[in-house]
Amino acid sequence: MDARILVSDRIAEDGNAILRSSGAEVDVRLDLSAKELVEVISRYDGLIVRSQTKVTSEVIEAGTKLQVVGRAGVGVDNIDLQSATEKGVVVVNAPTGNVVSAAEHALGLMLCLSRNIPQANAALKAGRWERSRFVGVELRAKTLGIVGLGQVGSELARRAHGLEMDVLAFDPFVPEERARVLGLDLVSLEELLERSDFVSLHTTLTDKTADLIGEAELRRMKPTARIVNAARGGLIDEEALARALEEGRLGGAALDVFAEEPFKEHPLLKSERVVMTPHLGASTEEAQERVAVNVAEQVVAVLRGEPARYAVNAPMIDEETYSTLAPYLSVAEKAGAVAVQLCEGQLEELEIDCSGEISTHDFTPLRAAVVRGLLAPISEEQVSVVNADIIAQRRGLRITEKRGSTHEIYANLVSVRVTGSRGETTVSATLAHDGPHIVLINDFWVDIPPGEGYLLLCENEDRPGIIGALGSALGSFDVNISFMRVGRHARSGRALMAVTLDDSPTSGQLEEIRKIPNIYSAELLRL
Repeated sequence: MDARILVSDRIAEDGNAILRSSGAEVDVRLDLSAKELVEVISRYDGLIVRSQTKVTSEVIEAGTKLQVVGRAGVGVDNIDLQSATEKGVVVVNAPTGNVVSAAEHALGLMLCLSRNIPQANAALKAGRWERSRFVGVELRAKTLGIVGLGQVGSELARRAHGLEMDVLAFDPFVPEERARVLGLDLVSLEELLERSDFVSLHTTLTDKTADLIGEAELRRMKPTARIVNAARGGLIDEEALARALEEGRLGGAALDVFAEEPFKEHPLLKSERVVMTPHLGASTEEAQERVAVNVAEQVVAVLRGEPARYAVNAPMIDEETYSTLAPYLSVAEKAGAVAVQLCEGQLEELEIDCSGEISTHDFTPLRAAVVRGLLAPISEEQVSVVNADIIAQRRGLRITEKRGSTHEIYANLVSVRVTGSRGETTVSATLAHDGPHIVLINDFWVDIPPGEGYLLLCENEDRPGIIGALGSALGSFDVNISFMRVGRHARSGRALMAVTLDDSPTSGQLEEIRKIPNIYSAELLRL
């Protein structure tokens, strides 16, 4: 293979060996400055990084020969995906390489908490023999609550069963069928916190999960309970956790990740009830070897013109299909993102219905875009045409497709129907001159243009003064309306007000809106 690959961060030698065996010329140049990387990248067809190297838009722009960037790990925050996509540079990562290591580290932290292992070790090395001080508890017959049933959470559940623990889980995006396969019960977050002896967090960090465990949640837990976070810093309000431990309202905590990393001072450093490690979840020899091998194999595949297993940006489709479907990928993703925010209960089924010319082409890119929009708020995996079906299958989400040659109103229409354990949601979208438009929400026809901010959906009785009452309420909250559309079935019947907002009302303000006469519901979505 006539190609040149730059490895700018240290990876396991097994990965470098695969690159060299492909016939490519491989340069390992560590600790390049940002300026140096921009200066040399034009010589290379492929680039492999970990977390240290920042692949900025300047790097992508300068990489005139660059075809693929490989991230030896899960996250791709250090890579400008938009620039890479615009330049046709495929970005690949290794999302499964450290799953077992992360699950084992969470389990190790649980064992340390239950038997006071770090504290006892420190005391003994300081010359103190204090057997009576470090009496612990068994994991057997205890209840483990897992928040987030992705790959790591699922692996931890399997290991907990081997230790004869009872396992609960909270994950609103996993169906009951998936939970039954894992041999555990799906419950609400509140019930999980109240019943669990150990709580382990395994969810992504988003606007909705930041400080997921705060003062109120900690007060729901048993005073003997212990909490573990080996997922993402910021999931726990660390100040609230410190207070709970200091006041004896919690049995202990173990943290591998923190809101700010690295740190010199921390409110939990001096607590004897806390075990802390410096973000070691993926730090095993085996995990480092796996991610290096996985990403090296994919970089070689892309340079040979073959599909990559974990491509995280633009799908690879033929030119004719791409020219037709490319404008509708954002439409499909938007429909999925809106539908998942309206769906209630555990996700079970997804139906994708396309009408018009787009229905005559391969559905794969549109399906991937819908799944990406559906799972983006809750999955750290980058969904693409390569892995959309794998990720949906892993989460137990059943997907069906329908085709319609024409639609009575729109030339092309993408409809997404999501079935949850507590109901069904339908969202339809199309493409206009300014981008994706949401045109149907459940059985109400609307026309919501593209934009950023928030979408307020109010189902109401169609009566004079309702729009004014809502506008007055939002005005009193100092929340600006950027757009409003009303869909209704008939005069004086049920209607849906779709209002886009520049800012988000508080939960208390939403309750005030719900109290307006003849308004039956008010739901806030993120655009």
